[in-house]
Amino acid sequence: MKLTIAKCLFVLLFGFISFNTWAQEITIELGPDEIGLNETFNIKVTISNDKIKSYDQFPEIPGFQKQGLSQSSSMNLINGQMSSTNSIIQYYKPTKKGRFQTGSFSVKINGNDYASPGKSINVVDARAAQRTPGLFGPTDDLFGGTQAEPEFIEIEDDAFFASTVNKEEVFVGEGINVSLAFYMSETNQAPFQFYEPGRQLDEMLKKIKPSNAWEENFNITSIQPEKVTFNGKNWIKYKVYEAVFFPFSEGEINIPSVAWEMIKYKLAKNPTFFGSNRLEDFKTFYSSGKKIKVKPLPPHPLKNEVSVGLYQLRENFTDLQVQTGEGFTYNFGVSGEGNINSISPPKANQIQKLNTYDPNVRQQINRGNGRISGIKEFTYFLTLNEAGEVKLADHFNWIYFNPNTEKYDTLRPKSVIRVVGESKVNQAISNQRLGGIYDLIELEDNKLLNQRYKYYFSLFINLLLAASVILLAVLIMKKR
Repeated sequence: MKLTIAKCLFVLLFGFISFNTWAQEITIELGPDEIGLNETFNIKVTISNDKIKSYDQFPEIPGFQKQGLSQSSSMNLINGQMSSTNSIIQYYKPTKKGRFQTGSFSVKINGNDYASPGKSINVVDARAAQRTPGLFGPTDDLFGGTQAEPEFIEIEDDAFFASTVNKEEVFVGEGINVSLAFYMSETNQAPFQFYEPGRQLDEMLKKIKPSNAWEENFNITSIQPEKVTFNGKNWIKYKVYEAVFFPFSEGEINIPSVAWEMIKYKLAKNPTFFGSNRLEDFKTFYSSGKKIKVKPLPPHPLKNEVSVGLYQLRENFTDLQVQTGEGFTYNFGVSGEGNINSISPPKANQIQKLNTYDPNVRQQINRGNGRISGIKEFTYFLTLNEAGEVKLADHFNWIYFNPNTEKYDTLRPKSVIRVVGESKVNQAISNQRLGGIYDLIELEDNKLLNQRYKYYFSLFINLLLAASVILLAVLIMKKR
């Protein structure tokens, strides 16, 4: 029984028959040999009985400019067997008249490379638009008819790309949060897609990273939508970069204007059930530049050495009782918001009753909520050889600058050590290495050395050599 067109459509749309899949085949079709200056050339890649899951960039053609991509698909039913084709088309617009060569090229489709020998294209004067006579429906191409190329239109978008900073004026060493994000309103109708964000970000960072600042990068690995509201409007924010810069010197930090390219699709003016209803195109957005003033720290003997931030002191105990000569550990931890990497050890006062060794250092840095925070911990091994009460505030202190109060502040320990037992001072001295000249006693020769004797001996050797030379010269002359 012969199937009518309506029955074929019913079968294609709902698939209520069994069929065998044909073998997969990929072909590359090139556009016409000759086109007008107002026409387009295209490269079409078609895959049979499979979907186009991934594809690489199409080649550049001298004298042409890429116009965008479109995709199409179709299905055919022949003798109870169904086949499908999926195509991707790259359009090229000529920029001038002349003859051009595409050259041989290859396109990667679904992970495999497919080659084409290329062809020669002759671009002539612009031609008048022609329309093929006859009336055809949207499904004519499926049943052997001809379908006109769809007309695509660009939808006005409500989106922008921006750089933001949390402060316009900071002190030397104070953190500045810098972020770059793509914003799109909730009412935006234009379809967008990110285009090679990793490559674009690498190029942007070369421009925006200041040379006179330390960078703490938040290392955004995936772009996630975030709802924000400003100017009385709801937006979707896609943050692509965030970091905190800590300037080394006074002056100015410049964040230049940078470009960000997005894929923006044009939509078919008259959408159809079959074929492509959108065309891939590109739009470039530009962020505005930012300038941050960096002020010098107020006068202080240690202004070039102190850390800048909001810090607190953390200790592992407040009250401890130990025996004389008994070692114990003490943690001097600086925690808070600021450049954790730049935190230096506390100043230790050299008091004989407290024996200290170089500390072990541990740090943890947290990046979140637009700020850098964490802790840097200095672990000391201490011993006390005399009984009594020792306040560690007399032995350690750490000076920093607080940008909120615009004043210098000092962190001092609150810990108190209560030492009990007999004095171990003499024992500690006997256990210590005397160092210096005493370390060389076993290594040096015990023979006395007369420096004057050494001088006379050298003089005698030099005179003897001189006499030998003179004697040799006399003998040679006599012989002649």
